Amino acid sequence: MEIGLIGLGKMGMMLLSNMREHGIHVYAHDRESELEKEAKSYGAHFYHEMDELVNEMKGRKVIWLMLPAGEVTEEVFRKILERLSEGDVIIDGGNAHYRDSIRRYETSKTKGIHFFDVGTSGGVEGARNGSCMMIGGDSDVFTYIEPIFEAVNVQNGYLYTGESGSGHFLKMIHNGIEYGMMQSIGEGFNLLHKSHYEYDLEKVAGVFNHGSVIRSWLMELTESLLSEDPKLTQVEGVIPSSGEGKWALEEALNLRVSIPVIAQSVMVRYASEDNEKYGEKVIASLRNKFGGHDILKKEEK
Repeated sequence: MEIGLIGLGKMGMMLLSNMREHGIHVYAHDRESELEKEAKSYGAHFYHEMDELVNEMKGRKVIWLMLPAGEVTEEVFRKILERLSEGDVIIDGGNAHYRDSIRRYETSKTKGIHFFDVGTSGGVEGARNGSCMMIGGDSDVFTYIEPIFEAVNVQNGYLYTGESGSGHFLKMIHNGIEYGMMQSIGEGFNLLHKSHYEYDLEKVAGVFNHGSVIRSWLMELTESLLSEDPKLTQVEGVIPSSGEGKWALEEALNLRVSIPVIAQSVMVRYASEDNEKYGEKVIASLRNKFGGHDILKKEEK
């Protein structure tokens, strides 16, 4: 099978390598021309222009987008849609909002083009060695592209989830769960770090991951990162938020479903990015006003 792969970031390039290893012919494009050498080293064809990529592919075309959610995906989607023909397929393997995916599905349908929203999990390692994917779109066309998912995912690692939007909706909830799991690990290890016991936290993570009820890949990663820098002295305590947790929280509010752990994990991420801490300054000042409590001034730090 042939795939047109657009977007060769960390995930995209590793997915390219995975596809090539499984005998899929890859026609690749990225606006960063310096990625050409690496793409070709995996045996892919690289094109500087999308027109060249599309024109080079023969017969029914399958185009896989591996791009950041938002304007970039929308721009490339619009451009590639103009260049495809009836019966062709677009796969969005990024973390787009599911409502955007439904809209793109409807837009594609007017031209007879099939759009699939694919939630992708497993990180860079998964993209290279076998991911977990959740696929929404038309069931009758899914059978045509299913061999791709059989090739690039781990065994039992993909699921056709149903109608348009369902793949990205499921990935959104997956990421909300991920937020909560990481938050609990962070809080637990912070408590251990500040306790009066002299724990070797790398070994703690190791024993947690052998037979305990909280063993997981995230715990494996915890053990690994603590082996590299036990005190995490080289890490800033800032947790960027890519958006999926916020989307999950918004959906919960719309559906009136309680998700307190995921909600709190989203709030912690926002708090970590707040260097000004204006709200905390207001609270410290209020305590001083009503109770005479001392205020720690900047020069006193």
